[in-house]
Amino acid sequence: MMLTPSLFLLLLGLNGAQANTDIRKTVTKVPALCKTRPTDLVFIIDSSRSVSPSQFEQVKVFLLKVIEGLDVGPNATRVGVVNYASHAKNEVSLKTHSTKAGLIKAVTKIEPLSTGTMTGLAIQFALNKAFSEGEGARVKSPDISKVAIVVTDGRPQDYVKDVAKRARDAGIEIFAIGVGRVDMHALRHMASDPLDDHLDYVKNYSIIEKLTKKFQKAFCVQACSSSAQDVVFLIDGSKSIRPENFELVKKWINLIIENMEISENKINVGLVQYSSTVRQEFPLGRYNNKKDLKEAVKKMDYMEKGTMTGQALRYLVGTGFSVGQGGRPGVTKVGIVFTDGRSQDYISDIAKEAKENGNKMYAVGVGSAVPSELKEIASEPIAEHYFYTADFKAMNQIAKKLQISICQEEDPCECDSLVKFQKKVEEALQVLTKKLESMSKRIALLENKIV
Repeated sequence: MMLTPSLFLLLLGLNGAQANTDIRKTVTKVPALCKTRPTDLVFIIDSSRSVSPSQFEQVKVFLLKVIEGLDVGPNATRVGVVNYASHAKNEVSLKTHSTKAGLIKAVTKIEPLSTGTMTGLAIQFALNKAFSEGEGARVKSPDISKVAIVVTDGRPQDYVKDVAKRARDAGIEIFAIGVGRVDMHALRHMASDPLDDHLDYVKNYSIIEKLTKKFQKAFCVQACSSSAQDVVFLIDGSKSIRPENFELVKKWINLIIENMEISENKINVGLVQYSSTVRQEFPLGRYNNKKDLKEAVKKMDYMEKGTMTGQALRYLVGTGFSVGQGGRPGVTKVGIVFTDGRSQDYISDIAKEAKENGNKMYAVGVGSAVPSELKEIASEPIAEHYFYTADFKAMNQIAKKLQISICQEEDPCECDSLVKFQKKVEEALQVLTKKLESMSKRIALLENKIV
């Protein structure tokens, strides 16, 4: 039975009906259920004297709503809370609560400190203390994200630029949220790149919870399982990348692969490296499980030399997706082009041909990559297929976005909850339908007696 607006309003209007109670409970309890990548998450919240008690309660509501959408657990997301004013206080340790219920209870008990605004001190405290192994942080690993969310409404009374950089260099991704008369310059010094994704501003605390959905989605992991795809990575191995960054590129590739459903019938992955020449590392379908595929990526040797992106695109169009190289007829073709510099040959015509052939093309640039060239490579809409960051260390964020973009057929943070919501609605409607049928029969009997 379809849930029409009229039926829904009728359902809510039946006083005393069990269906009404069930629906209201369902509507008010639709959590954002999603699988979250293993993350050590620390909230750093300003409770200086400029934050009133009621405003501080609104901050806690925001924290609780973000937490409600997370997969909290020792092997999933661990959450800590640092409260700060003139000093910093570790209110909730990453090791303290392994269940969501215990964590929520602890957050509700946090009280404001109501003194100054030492934001730099708080970030340093988080770096030294909150993210330490002694407080429950896990050993640094490409498979575990380290995230800090700073919420502040004022101007720091100390310096934040250098300490924030140290935290980012240590692998901590920083989101900065400013409220009211916050110092936007200081926020920009705190936030990770790209700033559009890591810096938010709200006029007052009463609307801060509107950011909840953004952060729930930021931590969601989508596994590609909806359709078969042939995915070929086209990786720039020119000398400008440098060996240490090339290792980061390989980790980036494997981060994307980790959340794909790799199998003979689902997603097949091929890898091509290019510099002054083009070299196929392995064709589509050679590896049908994540373990072997990721090991093959790790073994890729750095080519160095030039940046012939046009030549690499011609290889992809002519050979990379071909049946002879493992391409499957009728399967969606996805090309992921990574580069850190300007192409030394012409790309416009072959980039256009790649898209006209029906391939879905993603363009990822780092450092000195040229945005206009990346946009020529990227499929429409360009905003969903073009990614850029100035820093190799920020590539993990592109991996998350790219994954969600490739797997855009459902929202991982909403799918489960909406299915459960719809199921409860259907159950309530069945109860209502039976009651309406019974009432109709009684009315008919009454009408017959009156006649």
